[in-house]
Amino acid sequence: MNTPVEWIADHALLLWALLLLLALLVGDLAWQYNARWQRRALQQGRVPIMLRWRVAVMFWLALVLCFGGIALSLTGQPVSGLGGFDASLAADLRAQLPLPALRMIAAITHLGDTLWVAAMATVVLVLLLLRRQWSLALSWGVALLGILPINGSLKALFRRARPLHDHGFIIEPGWSFPSGHAFGAMVFYGMLAYVLLRLSPRFHRAIVAGAVLMIGVIGISRILLQVHYFSDVLAGYAMGAAWLVLCIGAAEWLRHRNAGVGA
Repeated sequence: MNTPVEWIADHALLLWALLLLLALLVGDLAWQYNARWQRRALQQGRVPIMLRWRVAVMFWLALVLCFGGIALSLTGQPVSGLGGFDASLAADLRAQLPLPALRMIAAITHLGDTLWVAAMATVVLVLLLLRRQWSLALSWGVALLGILPINGSLKALFRRARPLHDHGFIIEPGWSFPSGHAFGAMVFYGMLAYVLLRLSPRFHRAIVAGAVLMIGVIGISRILLQVHYFSDVLAGYAMGAAWLVLCIGAAEWLRHRNAGVGA
C-alpha cells in the first residue's frame, strides 16, 4: 500500500491542476468581496481602497508568522516532520514523473526567471512613466527592486541545499530556501494585477484570475521539477506575499494622500 507521500507523487499532475483550480476559486471569491466593499464605499461618497490598513497589518503578520513556522519546522529536523516530507516527496517525484511532462513544466517555469521578470518589469515601469503615473511607477519599482535583496538575504541566512534530480531539463545554482521563483512570481504577477486593476476599468475578474494562475503555475512547477522542496515554495509564497502586502499598502496610502491633496 502506498504511503501518503507516494500517493501524492503518483497523482502529482492531477493534484497540480486541482490546486490551481482551488487557487482560482479563492482568488475569485476575494475579488468579489473586495469589489462589493469598493462599491459600498462609492455609494457612501468615500474613496474606495483596495487594501485597508487593518487588513494589511493582519495579512502581513499572518504571512510572517507562517514563514517563521515553516523555517522553524525545518531546523534540527532533517529527516522527520516537514523536512522528512520534503525529502520523501522530492525522491518520489524523481521516480514517478514522466519525461514529457517534465519537459512541458520546464518550459512553463521560465515565466518566473529573473531575466524575464526584470525585462517585463522594465517595460511596465517605462509605460507607467510615459502615462505620468508617478506614484504607481514608484510603488512598482520599489516592489520589484525588493525581490532579489530580500530573497537573496533569506537564502544566504538559511543556506539549504536543493533536492537532487537527474532529468537535466533545468539546473539551478544557489540555495533552495525560500524559492526565488515563488517569491518573485508572487510579487511580479501580484503587483502587475494591482497596477492593471488601478488603470483598467474592465476585466478585473480576468486580471485577478490570470495573476493567481501564473503564481500557482510557477510555484508548483518548481516542486514538480525537483529544483525546490515543497516547503521552499510555501515559504517563498509567504514572504513574497508579505512584501507584496507592504508595497500595495504603501501604494494605496500614496493614492489616497494624493487624492486628498487634489481635493
